[in-house]
Amino acid sequence: MASEAPLNYEASSGATNLQITSTLPDEVAQCLQNARFLHLATCTDLYPHVSLMNYTYLPTSPHSTSPTIIMTTNPSSKKTNNLITNPHVSILVHDWVSHRPPTNRRGSTAERTGSPPPEASRSSLAALLLNLNTSAISSISATINGEARLVERGTEEERYYKEQHLENNTFDGGEENGGGWDRREDCDGGRESFIEGEDVRVVVVKITNGRVSDWKGAVRDWSLEGQEAEGERLVNGVS
Repeated sequence: MASEAPLNYEASSGATNLQITSTLPDEVAQCLQNARFLHLATCTDLYPHVSLMNYTYLPTSPHSTSPTIIMTTNPSSKKTNNLITNPHVSILVHDWVSHRPPTNRRGSTAERTGSPPPEASRSSLAALLLNLNTSAISSISATINGEARLVERGTEEERYYKEQHLENNTFDGGEENGGGWDRREDCDGGRESFIEGEDVRVVVVKITNGRVSDWKGAVRDWSLEGQEAEGERLVNGVS
């Protein structure tokens, strides 16, 4: 079995294997179509903030010829305040299932610290996950950069995006609650509260560029035509 590539085998602080394209890379588009949630990173005054979000990916729409990501947000939330101050955002989405395997640490339970706890290492669920063919369900993670804006209230654009977002996040039978996430999370997971609610704001993210990382550590950057210059000037939303 070949050894894994070292973490520092390829420099990635700048543009790495950059591809200029007129459309999203296929693996990024597929990832956006298949994933259930994404992580949205916003930043203001050099303080970052990350939110777990429901989303809808639209390759095109009557209101945009560019690929966009639709989300809804509480108008009084931290991320909303951040978006108003700094519209540049970063999004992480992936198509893999993650489970931490047991470590090889020895010693009593009292001596163990960190994660996973001993009972997690021996659980039947952990055993099931460890026996899965992870190569079949694990592929890439995609970091996507873009510019976010709040859609004006009461417009046809807002109505259209809300309808698309609601339809995309209405699931059949037992899948509707996403394994209980919608009941427990207090971010944008509850359909009634955070999509259909009258007070919610619709957020549209225009995708500009991004990076694909695979499980082997390989990195590939991409940028949509006409956006590459802007993407190179921004680091974590700061020009």
